[in-house]
Amino acid sequence: MWCPEDYLRRIISVNVLAQDSGQSRASLSGWAARDRVAAGAALAAFAVLCVMALSFSPRLVEPDDYAYRASIVAMAEGHFLTLSTAQVQALAARLPGPGGGLLAGGADGIPQWIVLNSGRWISEKDPGYPFLAAPFQALGIIRLAPLFYGALGCLGLYAGARRWLGRWGGAAAVGLFCSSGAAMLFAWRDYMPTFTDASLIAAGTGALLWAVLATGAAPARRTGAGLAGFIALEAAAFVRYTDIVVLGCAAVAVAVAWRIRAARLPAAAPAWWLGSAVVSGGGVAVFDDLVYGGPLKSGYRPGEITFSLSAVLPNLRYMPAHLIEAMPMLVLGLAGLGWIAGRWARLRRAGGGQAARARRDLAAGLALAASWFSVWGLYAAYTWTARPGGGTLQVVRFYVPALGAIALLGAWFLVQIGTRLAAGARPAPLALTSAVLVLAMFGLGAWSFTTMRHFSLGGTTVVPGGRAGPPPPGGSPGGPGPDGQARGGS
Repeated sequence: MWCPEDYLRRIISVNVLAQDSGQSRASLSGWAARDRVAAGAALAAFAVLCVMALSFSPRLVEPDDYAYRASIVAMAEGHFLTLSTAQVQALAARLPGPGGGLLAGGADGIPQWIVLNSGRWISEKDPGYPFLAAPFQALGIIRLAPLFYGALGCLGLYAGARRWLGRWGGAAAVGLFCSSGAAMLFAWRDYMPTFTDASLIAAGTGALLWAVLATGAAPARRTGAGLAGFIALEAAAFVRYTDIVVLGCAAVAVAVAWRIRAARLPAAAPAWWLGSAVVSGGGVAVFDDLVYGGPLKSGYRPGEITFSLSAVLPNLRYMPAHLIEAMPMLVLGLAGLGWIAGRWARLRRAGGGQAARARRDLAAGLALAASWFSVWGLYAAYTWTARPGGGTLQVVRFYVPALGAIALLGAWFLVQIGTRLAAGARPAPLALTSAVLVLAMFGLGAWSFTTMRHFSLGGTTVVPGGRAGPPPPGGSPGGPGPDGQARGGS
């Protein structure tokens, strides 16, 4: 029998469900809008980096630039690995040297090239970057090579930091990564590998962070993301052999996470990830054996690149000023790391969600700190930088691979500060707080880039086609480095 009360009750229920559904759609729409704003902020930060790097004509600043340029040009023309004496002489005759003149052919034709026992020639620099940059050279867009890999780095950082810290954490990490003067400087120096290997490490670190923390994602997706992260780290180690310390830290972190079952990794993921690192290491050893004559050899002569504990104290004296000038956001990274450790110490005996987040943050912070300090600790013992007189542009490049880890720790700090201010008596939006601090870092970075950009060891201005014009005023062709030689490590 039809009952008016039941009918009315059903109408009310339908209306309530419709209202709830409308509120849910509005809520989802609001979340999506905020996601778009955060992603737009990250894109804007990368766009500023691109504008800074492309607004000035590139210059070959150091002998390293000339060595890499010759390798990239040769590879773009189909000459892989080594060149004959005739080929290297022809290449040197076409490439302008320091001061804008043509390089002389023969043994001294191209700076930092060596002759192997086979009588063939190759750059002494680590071999990975020419493989990554040659396609851009062949297409005539070499200036975009560092920025392409920078985009990959920003993508990885955004994904990893967003998973760890929320949407504004992703935007903050990208902003800090792009804001440093070091990033702007080496994105501008298109024939140098420094920004590329730093970007590959940032991409790999972010991808691994996402893969470890995304416990709700499909196992295949997590495994694939982590594998992509390891491949990026392996590529960085091929570009700069000393980046193997970062790859080693990643492998140890994954092994520990798998061993203690803290991250609930997919069953097959550690095997794929660590197996990839082993295969990559074996491939590099075979490459070195074929090209340089031994699995542990490189283009550098024995004793040319040296590390010593006696260099640590001098580097601790000279390097901090250079690092603060080139990467002021390192202060935020150190503050974030200290805060993470202090928060864990305060909550280590507590229970609940807050203590669990503190433990998760400590694990992530320790992994990032290991990546950061493995690079900086290694180069703290580098003898070439342990002397007064080196310019920031010359010496800071060895420390740039840690940019991604520093940016992630700095983003954690910005999110915590923003959260505190948002909950205060006079609340400020988290996005606004992070934006103000990141903009301040961009201001310092632009100043740093402008200062470092004018340094020259007789650099030439590169124009389309790989040719070059005369050096800018103030350059000193062939000027020495801090040890009297115009050279440094890879």
